[in-house]
Amino acid sequence: MLTRQARLWIWVAMVGTLIAGLGLLPAFARDTTNPGSGYINQQTMGVFIRSHRVDISISNQIARTRIEQVFVNEGSLPAEGTYVFPLPQGVTISDLIVRIDGQVFHARVLEKEEAKRVYTGIVQQMRDPALLEYIGTNAIQASIFPIPPGGERTLEIEYSQVLTVEAGLVHYVYPLRMNHVSRLPVGNLSIHVAVDSNDPISTIYSPTHPVAIDRQSDMKFVAGFETSNTLEANDFSLYYGLADDDISLNLLSYRESAAEDGFFLALIAPPFKIDRERVIAKDVILVLDQSGSMQGIKWEQARDAAQFVLEHLNPEDRFNVIVFSTGVRPYAIGLQPASAAPDARAWLETLYSEGGTNIDEALRVALEQNDREHQSIVIFLTDGQPTEGITDLPGILSNVEARTGSNVRFFTFGVGDDVNTFLLDELGQRYHGTSAYVRPGEDIEAAVSSWYRKISEPVLTNLMLSFEGITVYDVYPAPDHMPDLFAGSQLMVVGRYHRETDDITLHLSGKVEDQFQTFTYSDLEFRSNAGGDALIPRLWATRRIGDLMNAIRLNGENPELVDSIVRLSIRYGIVTPYTSFIITEQDIFTEDGVSQAVAIMQPTATAMAAIYSGSSAINVAQQSGNMANSAMVATLPPDAVFLTNGTPVPGNFSVGGTALPTGTATVTSTPTAAAGYLMNGTPVPAKCDVCGTATVVPATTESPSLAAYSSSPSQGEPMQTVRPVGDRTFVWRDGAWIDTTFDPDTMTPERIIFLSEAYFALLDQDERVADYYALGEHVIFVLDGLAYEVVPD
Repeated sequence: MLTRQARLWIWVAMVGTLIAGLGLLPAFARDTTNPGSGYINQQTMGVFIRSHRVDISISNQIARTRIEQVFVNEGSLPAEGTYVFPLPQGVTISDLIVRIDGQVFHARVLEKEEAKRVYTGIVQQMRDPALLEYIGTNAIQASIFPIPPGGERTLEIEYSQVLTVEAGLVHYVYPLRMNHVSRLPVGNLSIHVAVDSNDPISTIYSPTHPVAIDRQSDMKFVAGFETSNTLEANDFSLYYGLADDDISLNLLSYRESAAEDGFFLALIAPPFKIDRERVIAKDVILVLDQSGSMQGIKWEQARDAAQFVLEHLNPEDRFNVIVFSTGVRPYAIGLQPASAAPDARAWLETLYSEGGTNIDEALRVALEQNDREHQSIVIFLTDGQPTEGITDLPGILSNVEARTGSNVRFFTFGVGDDVNTFLLDELGQRYHGTSAYVRPGEDIEAAVSSWYRKISEPVLTNLMLSFEGITVYDVYPAPDHMPDLFAGSQLMVVGRYHRETDDITLHLSGKVEDQFQTFTYSDLEFRSNAGGDALIPRLWATRRIGDLMNAIRLNGENPELVDSIVRLSIRYGIVTPYTSFIITEQDIFTEDGVSQAVAIMQPTATAMAAIYSGSSAINVAQQSGNMANSAMVATLPPDAVFLTNGTPVPGNFSVGGTALPTGTATVTSTPTAAAGYLMNGTPVPAKCDVCGTATVVPATTESPSLAAYSSSPSQGEPMQTVRPVGDRTFVWRDGAWIDTTFDPDTMTPERIIFLSEAYFALLDQDERVADYYALGEHVIFVLDGLAYEVVPD
């Protein structure tokens, strides 16, 4: 039997542990073996979540959320307590059901003032402010049966809520953040959403997680997300638009204050159901590298990719296939009707790889096929450098420019590491297309077929977006250089704005066959006061940094661009391998410190603009492209580990769920093919030249058990040293979390004692500080232009 004191501390720990149904053990809970020390030993408690499953069904804005969590006690003592689940901001629920191991239990809904008292009481008892981030929300509270050592409990919660519509968008949020209340990851996490609407659905977008989406009809879709060994840094957020236009445009905006320019995100989508008559007929020109280096599996996969494209031509499409090595060989003279595709597929089966690489001649023959009255898509696939004919990059690009009309779209695929990334990226960027890279061991056919499904049915081409009544700037993609709009796709536009009037109108124009059409949108809310989704500024910064990196790569190092990347990285916490000084530099808050950081990046930028081929060049090209086109915020995972030089462990850095190579490590396997886990659960690739002496736990097919996380950093030193909070970024420096908007040259912070009357008085005055307080006992932050420093008592 536990002593009363031990049971009290376990109750407190369980509240912090199960808060939001997410975390396992609070990062700074108390130690039952030494109550005076102020910390719980995580091995003593031993409770973690093996699985966390969320099923959400939304019917005409009524959302029913079903949660199932399996808690496992690997500790030596029974664990029991009170479960507290914070609800999303402003949510009122009904039809609440709580089950523990199948039995229905009574649960209470705490209104936000009562929930606030619960949170602050826990904070005062545990001296752990992590729970303060939930201030201002309602909560569900239920008692939990004891979990015996080695035992488990299954907790189920069901509740309903009404979702509101704002600016034509329905927004659902599930509280999923756990990095403030736990260092232990959830074994398996899955979220499934099913939506059924009475109105047609246009855009579907999650700014927080890489969801897979299945459109079942114009009024139904399902979306899903699944991961393992995770500590989530963001709540799960999903938007979907209700269509009332032929081409829908939904807009979200964010403003930190009325005195500062705002940020906007526009989501543009065609109807789900497109009449066949509206699909624009296109000319598809396949240009395949047949040189000797393509022999074997590469040529077989490239040929299969071409076969897929030919098999999926629309009836009105035309095509040709051009293979090249030392010479160039077209399938036919001139474009052929889609009905001739079977013969072309048979022709491809007779070919094999041999000879050199005459890229310039291949592109010349391809562009001779171009009919400027039709939409032309050039699919260019190569595995090497130009070795025959004209081989210099400016010469090839100049020849392409002379032969290309505004109707041509280039989509390039680089196979392997020995490709000219500058050539492929320039072709994709200049001509409204994309570039992609298929790394050694990856499937060429899978990459091309997945891409072609998305662009096979163009609906609107030569797009331009114009704004009336408002000034916009730093817009991505550029309003006069936007990609085409395809059936089943959506276009995301992010930028900054300065309001001029309340009468704001957007015009989207584009070409359907040979006719231009214009779509007009009014009654759009560009916020004039503070508020909105705080992820929008970070998404904008992600795209801007990616665009600036591309500009440096393709046009050469530019001091102004380097300065912009450094300042954006510091402000928004977007860490790339080229700005890892954010982790290591002590002085990034002053103007002198920023200048030093810029000087540190200059040599890297120079090298980035000089390397155009090889594994490192492709790493940079992929990272820049992913960021410049990201649909999600570039963030570090909450369990991110950095080496002593500030380099992220390979496989950790991601954009939109895509792992980005560090550029400084030799990685011969994908991030999921881990040789082991760091002590915080981070997968370590099978080969990692920069991992140094990092302790590695052998990988298994199962989730790592609690024992895999028995090692923790030194007292008070967090594993994660950069943390996004809303639209702010905090960096760990000298034992404190410091807001990167804090300027020590011009600001003198007001000192506030942790958990003092003044501490809670400021919280009562402005609940925004709750998110900053949640970081710990020593925090420096800026609020409405004034600096504050929370210090331990």
